[in-house]
Amino acid sequence: MKFIEKELSWLSFNHRVLQEAQDISVPLLERLRFLGIYSSNMDEFYRVRVANVRRKIYIAKSVSEKKQARELYDLIQQKVIELQLIFDDTYLTLLNKLSEQDINLINEMQLSQEEEAWLETYYKDKLRRHIFPLILTENINLKDNIKDDSTYLMVAMTINNHSQYALIEVPSSNVPRFVKLPKYTNSDDESSSIILLDNIIRHSLKQIFVDFFEFDYIHAYSMKLTRDAEFDLSNEFSQSLFEQMNTSLRKRINAEPVRLVYDKKMPADMLSVLKQKLNITSNQRLVSGGRYHSFKDFIEFPDVGNKSLSYEKMSAIEHKDFRNHPNAFTAMANKDILLYYPYHKFSHFTEWLRQAAYDPKVVSIEISLYRVAKKSRVVAALIEAVKNGKQTTVNIELRARFDEQANLNWAEILTNAGAKVTFGIPNLKVHAKICLITRKEESGLVRYAHIGSGNFHEKNAKIYTDFSLFTCRPELTEEVAQVFKFIKSPYQKFTFEHLIISPINSRASFVDLIDQEISAAKNNHKSGITLKVNNLVDHSLINKLYQASNAGVPIKLIIRGICTLVAGIKEQSENIQVISIIDRFLEHPRVAIFEQKGNQKVLLSSADWMNRNIEERVEVTCPIYCHDVKKQIIDIINIQLADNTKARIIDSEQRNLYPPNHCNEKVRSQMAIYRYLTKQNDELVKTTELTETIEQSKDMSIMDNFILKKEPA
Repeated sequence: MKFIEKELSWLSFNHRVLQEAQDISVPLLERLRFLGIYSSNMDEFYRVRVANVRRKIYIAKSVSEKKQARELYDLIQQKVIELQLIFDDTYLTLLNKLSEQDINLINEMQLSQEEEAWLETYYKDKLRRHIFPLILTENINLKDNIKDDSTYLMVAMTINNHSQYALIEVPSSNVPRFVKLPKYTNSDDESSSIILLDNIIRHSLKQIFVDFFEFDYIHAYSMKLTRDAEFDLSNEFSQSLFEQMNTSLRKRINAEPVRLVYDKKMPADMLSVLKQKLNITSNQRLVSGGRYHSFKDFIEFPDVGNKSLSYEKMSAIEHKDFRNHPNAFTAMANKDILLYYPYHKFSHFTEWLRQAAYDPKVVSIEISLYRVAKKSRVVAALIEAVKNGKQTTVNIELRARFDEQANLNWAEILTNAGAKVTFGIPNLKVHAKICLITRKEESGLVRYAHIGSGNFHEKNAKIYTDFSLFTCRPELTEEVAQVFKFIKSPYQKFTFEHLIISPINSRASFVDLIDQEISAAKNNHKSGITLKVNNLVDHSLINKLYQASNAGVPIKLIIRGICTLVAGIKEQSENIQVISIIDRFLEHPRVAIFEQKGNQKVLLSSADWMNRNIEERVEVTCPIYCHDVKKQIIDIINIQLADNTKARIIDSEQRNLYPPNHCNEKVRSQMAIYRYLTKQNDELVKTTELTETIEQSKDMSIMDNFILKKEPA
């Protein structure tokens, strides 16, 4: 087997997320939240990847292509069912664990009289204003009037063996999904009771309908619809990009259903009506589940009980190179600075923008935005820069999946504020994480640049691990300026000597770097490739890695998500090892390290190794020239390669096995990295002493023991 199907590899990744919910060493409430992450991931999987497989079945040009797509679809469904069984069992286990901690997730049939009375008031005061039942009549086109991935209750009001059906959306975007019930003074019970919003609605069904419908019996079952999330932009030049986006977003709302999840206890006649109303003719799109859907809301499960039930809070590090200088520009002029979120404060970046907004020396600001937070301090700083007369240019990617509407709104806000807003290049998403600030100093115009692996998103920077490089090296900043020119004028010819830019020279550059390692190995020189990306899918580059493996190049891969490369196969990939790390933070950086005969070349990138990132997006990969920054990245990657607690081995069978612990010492890389960065930031620890300690430690478990303080077993 040469390649693993990317959809099956993705399901293997989500299984690793589910493993965190099963892991008894993970705090209890965090295990529940991992169920939410798993569910959210699965929703997107169906909206994007399963929808794409279904399209392949319909548009296949040959019988063999159709058969191949159909077989893949069946394998996906089989794996999803297997994972759903694990999910359901894990959920029940966690409910029991909650109960042991005096935290009870109750339903509408377990309420005391006091709680029933309290919920009746809660419904009238907090919930009723958000309840808008959709009555299912012959004239209602349900398919066009139901939201994607919202949870609904399918209600049946029955009288004389006749049922009137209605649909109620669970309004979790307006009302908390989890409601903590009050404790009563006359009760000695110290437990906490939490009820889901779904069950409050079930408790209130009679109140909702009794004044308008006659019925002897009323009951409700949950369901959720998932649609195809793909859409194409029109090529009509008569439409503005804004109009095209709005039209396409409306099309998404009415897109083809790819999955209907329903309560497995739903009566057959109710399910039949639902299928008919949604025009679902194939049972392959049906997934039976439990009483509740949209488990993604469990990501926001409230903090209840004692502190040990959640992760211990970690204070973000204030980087000493920013702290010890009067402003960000003098800090960057002193040396290159690397931030690693969420260990370091993201506010260093927003503070740099804030200073630039009113610094009289700043002439211009250019930035590329892919995703930003709902209350973005980045956008706020850019607007203030406009007010202060700075030339402010913002490229906003309108096709950032699931952020299209938000980015349309930001584009309008920034345009109205007076910023120059651009929308990138037709047929190429701008995914680069770059910002360029130009100052007029005594020596002339000086550029300062940010090049990173993650979005300028305050919330994500608290839960995603990402690298940010701050530099004023002319060889890098001049080429960042060239990237912004390329975005504006993609048909001009640009040459890059330092930066690797998709789609201009990424593939050729990566192939050349791999070829250099192959040549070194064949000539008995030191060789090696270490790669950390979210997804490794590009078959051409994978084949090149296979070639390197066969030449004797040792290759170490850290792949968080999809990995279609098959490791450990004789005469194909026997020199390739692959791990994936799933822990409290989502691993998001892209880093490549090439041995280059002992003079390691380190690259920081926004690009995964997928065809779309290499050929169909604007991505920036940056070489690291600062010795301290280079060494810091290598140390961090080595710590991750030594992880024997949260790493999984990615093998041909996708078993997600944990690495064996040969040294009987526990290495949990995310915690070890936090300690490493904290120590490195301590001015009392000399860099030379730290360097000597690491270089003398060939075994990473020994390194963890000496400078990181061993994680207790």
